[in-house]
Amino acid sequence: MYQDRIVLCGSNAYEKKYYLNDDFRGLPAEVQKELKIMCVLFTEKVGGVLTLEFDEEGELEFHTTAKEGDVMYDDIGSGLEVKRLREEKQDLLEALEMYVKVFFLGLDGEDGESDGEE
Repeated sequence: MYQDRIVLCGSNAYEKKYYLNDDFRGLPAEVQKELKIMCVLFTEKVGGVLTLEFDEEGELEFHTTAKEGDVMYDDIGSGLEVKRLREEKQDLLEALEMYVKVFFLGLDGEDGESDGEE
């Protein structure tokens, strides 16, 4: 079903918008709320655009971008904020990776191997 990247959610400081992929509307409301708060606060703090995306192995990646010439975007702060979030939200991020590996990629939850259905 998914062959490349799966966007989980994102926040855009320029348009003051938050996006959650419809495929993840089944996540518990508290998880959705936590993702929204995390993403919006991130872009309010450092500017630019943040997207959380899963790679083809189900690993969650933070992608940040900024408009060319945006002097308000804090590139160094962005990297530090990603590091902080990875540490503080480690349990949530790992649970989301497991969710994607099992329900989207069809991998076994324990070892990441395919469940044998080909």
